[in-house]
Amino acid sequence: MMIIVHQDKVTTEILDANLHPIDVSCGERPVTESLKILSEKCPDELIVWCHKSYLQDLNISEFPTIFHHNRVLASYNPSEITTLPKQIGYIERSFFLKINKTVSYPTWLMHSSVGGVHASVIHNLKDDLNFNLDFDYFLNSLAKRSMAEGLFCYSEPKLIVKGALLQYKGERASSFQLFKFVKQHYKWVWVFFLFACFLIYEKKLKLLPLIKSLIYKQLNTNFSLENIAVNSTKTVVKNREIDVVIPTIGRKQYLYDVLKDLSNQALVPKTVIIVEQNPVMGSVSELDYIKNEDWPFKIKHIFTHKTGVCNARNVGMALVESEWTFLGDDDNRFKPSLLKDIFENIEKYGVTVGTTVYLQQNEQQTYLKTAQTSIFGAGNSIVKSSILDKVKFNLKYEFNYGEDNDFGMQLRHLGHDVVYFADIKITHLKAPIGGYRTKVKQLWETDEVQPKPSPTIQLLYQNYFTEQQILGYKLLLGLRLYKSGKIRSPFKFIKQYNKQWQQSMHWCHKIQS
Repeated sequence: MMIIVHQDKVTTEILDANLHPIDVSCGERPVTESLKILSEKCPDELIVWCHKSYLQDLNISEFPTIFHHNRVLASYNPSEITTLPKQIGYIERSFFLKINKTVSYPTWLMHSSVGGVHASVIHNLKDDLNFNLDFDYFLNSLAKRSMAEGLFCYSEPKLIVKGALLQYKGERASSFQLFKFVKQHYKWVWVFFLFACFLIYEKKLKLLPLIKSLIYKQLNTNFSLENIAVNSTKTVVKNREIDVVIPTIGRKQYLYDVLKDLSNQALVPKTVIIVEQNPVMGSVSELDYIKNEDWPFKIKHIFTHKTGVCNARNVGMALVESEWTFLGDDDNRFKPSLLKDIFENIEKYGVTVGTTVYLQQNEQQTYLKTAQTSIFGAGNSIVKSSILDKVKFNLKYEFNYGEDNDFGMQLRHLGHDVVYFADIKITHLKAPIGGYRTKVKQLWETDEVQPKPSPTIQLLYQNYFTEQQILGYKLLLGLRLYKSGKIRSPFKFIKQYNKQWQQSMHWCHKIQS
């Protein structure tokens, strides 16, 4: 391990893990240049950067746990001042901006205060990186471009000792740098969208930053990190025992096929928990094959007249006994190697939550690399069972949209990253007897002004988006509705849309309370 100590954007010294100086001729250079030199001279080492004021606060004993494989990029910003202004939220749609700084949290927002990355990452990408950039801009650019390509990026509070005093705040990028960043890391149209957001929400005319940003091209992200092997040193699996939770309603044959697929697994689950719902009072279970056939696993069968997938999953999760839980659906199909492959990836990446490729029969896979994801699939994911004591599917989303993503966000806010396994596939049949299966009258169904967006989507974003992300989403949704709607007068549309948004907020607050 090598530690780059810096002050005033310049390297002051290079230290080893014992904080002893190393002579590698990097002194008095920009930090990015030191990073490049060290990655070339010592490609097998962890490189840590640290502002001089935090040197004595480095939590070096935690570094092996933080950097548990060679594709981890982690930093921590003790200050509330971020490098990129909060207005980056106008155009960013992921859940990676509103960071929980008390836990390890997935994000591409990096900082120069303290952080680290394996030298092989920098060495591997050196031809695609610009080492003449400001260090903070360089770090954010590296993370933004690499996160979807398989670099695991985190805000990590354990990089410094608990209780360390705030001593270095860093600098915030200017409007010119913000527009440049957007132009280089998003499609060209988003700089104009950003310009519109400044004008509409802040009454600011950012004409010069917009014009200057147009000279920059979008940066290439078509690079590979696959030659950097991932072999986590974390031990997350004690035994490969797993329970499967499946909610079902009216899909007898489809569920039977799922049970047969589970029976043929190379690694057979210990228990399959089936929560069968039928709202007809006096009805009984139709799943006769549970008792009439022999199964290589124990089946816990719960029959209830109460419908709702959120409730059903919660009921099932409460009955889990194994170390791991697979959240499934009653119209999935998968190969015999599914559970074995999932465990191999869990161990390889050292994570406690994973989600698979989940496509319908005629869909094509578009995300081809294992990486962090801001989504969560409640019908195709594995979770370490000990976490389930702290999370539940939120019943406020029942019979609506957003419960999967809310559950995923609960996991992230506990410090559990969600990783998408690009090589593990489950086919989702989207069986015709499915969807919500029971017609439920929404609270707002008879309102003269229908809410836009759905109040539960509004609830999701109000909880997990920044203020600027919500405003950016409001403008984007409005533009899409105007394009597809019948009202052609912009003034009439804006008046109507604001009423719909307010109606969405009204029901969002009612649901929340």
